[in-house]
Amino acid sequence: MMLRKISRGAIIAIVMIGLILTVTTTGLLSVSQSIQSSGTVTAINLGVYSDSGCTIPKTSLDWGTISPGNTMTSTVYVKNTGNGAVTLSMTKTGWDPAGANGPITLTWNRESTTLSVGQSVAAVLTLSVSSGISGITTFSVNIVITGTG
Repeated sequence: MMLRKISRGAIIAIVMIGLILTVTTTGLLSVSQSIQSSGTVTAINLGVYSDSGCTIPKTSLDWGTISPGNTMTSTVYVKNTGNGAVTLSMTKTGWDPAGANGPITLTWNRESTTLSVGQSVAAVLTLSVSSGISGITTFSVNIVITGTG
């Protein structure tokens, strides 16, 4: 059996290519940033609940950890506790830090929904974090759900 000699230059080139590929791959696999979050839910002319039977009040929402570029959802149940039909709206106040408002967005699927007295509906809140976010590792925001008659 005949063995060929590999030149020292070829061995160094192979090792360097391997190192470059390892560093590049490791960099691609380890780039991430987690964001801790929380929120307070306030309802006006409404009840906001954790369960579909509207028996467990929902006063806060912990989004946990979300990475840049990702989206999370949370379902709450909104019930008209007033004396007349109401139209739903949601606002967000008290972003902390203030710069989180923009790279982090919070929306829902029940804007302008009308509820009659005693009626409830499942509402999906969607939190999205921009893939380009930087400098923000935690945030909080107040979620205000309003029923206007």
